Amino acid sequence: MKREETVDYHIKSSWHAISRMYNHEAAKEGFTTAIGFVLININSKEGTPATKIAPKLGLETRSLTRMLKTMEEKELIYKKPDELDKRSVRIYLTEEGKRKKEISVKTIKSFNEQVREVVSEEDLGNFFEVFGKIQLVIDQVQAENVTDLQKSIIEF
Repeated sequence: MKREETVDYHIKSSWHAISRMYNHEAAKEGFTTAIGFVLININSKEGTPATKIAPKLGLETRSLTRMLKTMEEKELIYKKPDELDKRSVRIYLTEEGKRKKEISVKTIKSFNEQVREVVSEEDLGNFFEVFGKIQLVIDQVQAENVTDLQKSIIEF
């Protein structure tokens, strides 16, 4: 099978192209796509528990911790102890963070509008349906991997 005939090749190459496009826009404002995605996932008014951000983005906690430190140094966010759970920290956007979040949202909306100008609603519906099926396969493979790991631990 040629790589161009694999599902993952098309997903990866498309995502890399989208990511480069988003990074180009973010770089104009001195940040990255990854930071933009974190900003989008922070509630501007109530803040967001730090522990809720990584799972939304599929990030490891260590990676997010480094990114939040960078974002704090760039004065995009600030941290405060959670008023209800003092062990938890909430992340809030600064005015600059809110501005960059808005840029990120506009960039994503613009790309989606451009796609919708050339791809019919029917084709998009099919696209989303196919991706839903692909996600089911991924979930099944991951569940099998967890089961295999559990069996290995029991046998150990």
